[in-house]
Amino acid sequence: MSQRPNIAAEAPDLYEACLGVEAYLHRSVDPALYELVKLRASIINECAYCVDRHSHEANGAGENPTRLFAVAAWRETPFFTPAERAALALTDSVTLLGSGGIPDDVWNEAAAHFDSKELIDLVGAIAMINLWNRIAVPLRATPRRAAA
Repeated sequence: MSQRPNIAAEAPDLYEACLGVEAYLHRSVDPALYELVKLRASIINECAYCVDRHSHEANGAGENPTRLFAVAAWRETPFFTPAERAALALTDSVTLLGSGGIPDDVWNEAAAHFDSKELIDLVGAIAMINLWNRIAVPLRATPRRAAA
């Protein structure tokens, strides 16, 4: 499978706008939590580029590899804090958004761990990685290690 057009080369204004949102989110969301959220949404969306990128970035930032491997089956593991579990559940619900929206129990659990601003930023982070996934998958973005 060959990569299709490159967003940075073909649509630099769109790419830069996305990076601007990323810059805000990197300042606003706990970096370790953001990488877990990015990895989880990317697994759900089957985005090979983003799974590769965020698993390696999290690992390079000191995240435990056992936890990274467990993100795919986070509900079945004891490796995540209650706040992380709430964020991962919210990630699943936002990523798999259906006609019913986010279930109240998922939202309320997240709200028990994050204040309103943190919750909005977390939803923004989940939305942003879903945007990246929805760009990378159709463009067949090649994982960095495969391209090397």
